[in-house]
Amino acid sequence: MSADVHQLAKMLHELDDQLVGCMKCGLCQAVCPVFSETMREGDVARGKIALLENLAHEMISDAQGVQEKLNMCLLCGSCAANCPSGVKVLDIFLKARVIVNTYLGLPAAKKAIFKGLLTRPVVFNSLLDVASKFQGVFTKQASDIIGSSCARINAPIIGQRHFMPLAKKSLRKLEKPRNSRPGKGGYRVAFFPGCLVDKIYPHVGQAVLKALEHHEIGVYMPSGQACCGIPALSSGDKESFDTLVTTNLEIFEKENFDYLLTPCATCTATMHELWPLMSGNRTQTLQERIEAMSKKVMDVTQFMVDVVGIEMPEAGSGTKVTYHDPCHLKKSMGVSAQPRALVRSNARMELIEMAEPDRCCGCGGSFNLEHYNLSKDIGTIKRDHIVASGAAVVATACPACMLQISDMLSQHGDPVAVRHVMEIYAETL
Repeated sequence: MSADVHQLAKMLHELDDQLVGCMKCGLCQAVCPVFSETMREGDVARGKIALLENLAHEMISDAQGVQEKLNMCLLCGSCAANCPSGVKVLDIFLKARVIVNTYLGLPAAKKAIFKGLLTRPVVFNSLLDVASKFQGVFTKQASDIIGSSCARINAPIIGQRHFMPLAKKSLRKLEKPRNSRPGKGGYRVAFFPGCLVDKIYPHVGQAVLKALEHHEIGVYMPSGQACCGIPALSSGDKESFDTLVTTNLEIFEKENFDYLLTPCATCTATMHELWPLMSGNRTQTLQERIEAMSKKVMDVTQFMVDVVGIEMPEAGSGTKVTYHDPCHLKKSMGVSAQPRALVRSNARMELIEMAEPDRCCGCGGSFNLEHYNLSKDIGTIKRDHIVASGAAVVATACPACMLQISDMLSQHGDPVAVRHVMEIYAETL
């Protein structure tokens, strides 16, 4: 309640300007993975926008209820990608979450996580380094093929999940900071692994580095990198998001490079799209710096195919691989053909398409934590499509999707490996 009233009024006015584009046609119902499970109008984009049109009144009468309705969303972007009016639905929902959170204040648990840990990379990294050493006491292996674990006893939050354990050594422990000059490749890139690659999938980061070094691309991989900010922003914590953006900006501005690459679809979309979108409260100079950096952000799969170029062998006939389109990569960034090209570049792999490859896997970050049963129902549909394809491997370009798909396959005992497309490409080098 202590939030600045004038700032809230300004944000509400800006939101009103974006809401007028919705025609209430309801086409978002056909593509919303949450609505397909619940069949509740309030869970689809049209219903949420109707709620937001009277947001000031709704917050006063039932702010908690508004927050709950806004959080019932995967932020997958399916509605925005299929909106005939071009309504920026994700932009609206993220700004609305910030408004409601500013009004209500951040819950104690999230305040401890975001402000106490996430915005302090040294503390955050140290805590997870310690956790990686003791996780075996509380967990056991669930799937040899996937490498997933589950809790030894029913535990809060974890429940019946099958999850990927923390790596014994994070990427920053396995690989020293880099600051190399370009060779014959001619380009110099900055590398932002992201939290999940650093702490759970370091082998994905190593595959990226192997590919860049093979093509003689100069790499700037500085120490001290922080989270891209999407967990805080999706929870409406704009202050922590701003802190994380500034931290990363100052680190990467120390060197010159052509592109800022990430192997995480969510990080790519956040840094390219949301960093500048949500910088309206910053100084003009800082906004310009953020805009300049965001323009350099590119998914590593797009860079390898569109910028570097890769050799394509004759069609493979070996291990069958199917590909899952991460929502933030295809729907937000328009990147879909490039990851598939990287799979096809491996002559020992045969790419086969599953049904609805761009259907959301149901992860949604914090959505998975707060609405796991619904997340699991949506994820099971993705699992069914993967298994029906007959593939021995499912590849994707987002570590968050890898976590969700691993959980679904592991719980069903499916003998399907989950891999990042950069791993598959790196095997050819």
